Amino acid sequence: MDIKRLKNIQILKLLKYLFLLLGSFFALILIIAFTTLPYWGLHWLGTSKAGLKWEPGTIILLGGGGMPSESNLIRSWYVAKAAAQFPGCKVVVAMPGDISDTLSTPVKMKDELVLRGVNPDNIIYENEGRNTRAQAINCGNILLKSKPILLVTSPEHTRRSVLCFSKVGFEKVDAIPAFENATEADLTFDDDKLGGNTTFAPDVGESISLRYQVWNHLKYEILIAREFMALAYYRIRGWV
Repeated sequence: MDIKRLKNIQILKLLKYLFLLLGSFFALILIIAFTTLPYWGLHWLGTSKAGLKWEPGTIILLGGGGMPSESNLIRSWYVAKAAAQFPGCKVVVAMPGDISDTLSTPVKMKDELVLRGVNPDNIIYENEGRNTRAQAINCGNILLKSKPILLVTSPEHTRRSVLCFSKVGFEKVDAIPAFENATEADLTFDDDKLGGNTTFAPDVGESISLRYQVWNHLKYEILIAREFMALAYYRIRGWV
C-alpha cells in the first residue's frame, strides 16, 4: 500500500470518528431539549444572584442589542416597573453610543423609558462601557459604591452582572432578571379541523412541547453554553 493511499485511509478514519462524535453531541443536545434541564439552567443563571434585599438608590439598565430589540425592550419594561415602585431612584442607561445623536441606541432607550413613565430628569447615561466589566467600572466612577443599586438585564446575564459589579466594589447589588412571561392562552388545536392535506402530515396541534418547548430549550442551551463560557473567561481574568 503506497503512502498516499495510507494517508487517505487515515483521514477518512479521522473524519468518521469526527462525524460520530459530532452526531453523538447533537443527539445529546436534542435529548436534553426534551427535558426541563435547559429551563432550570436558565432559571439558575437568572435567579441565583437576583433578588431585592435593599431599597435601591439607582437602577441600572444594562443594554442589550439595538433599539428596538427584544432584549432592550423587555429590560426597559422591567426598569419602568422598578422606577414606578421606587420613584426617587436615578436610572442609569448603560449602553455605548453617541448621546448627542437623537437616533442612537442609548437615547432611544431613554425615550422608551420616558414613554413608560420614567422621569427624564432621573435618567443619566453610562455610554462608554463595551462589556459588563467596563460598565461596572464606569458606573463606579459616577455612583457611590456604598449605596444600593438594582441591575436589570437578561436572565442569562444576571449572575455575571451581579458578580462584576460586586467585584469593582459595589457593596449592595440587587438584580431583576428580565424573564419573558408565557402566554396564558391555550394554544392547542385540532389539526384536521383546519383543513389542508391530512394523509401524511402528523397531528401536532395538541403537542405544546413539540411545537414550542423543544425549540425554546434548544435556544436556552445556546444561551447557557455562551454564558458559562463568558463566566469562565471573566473568572480567569479576575473580573468576577
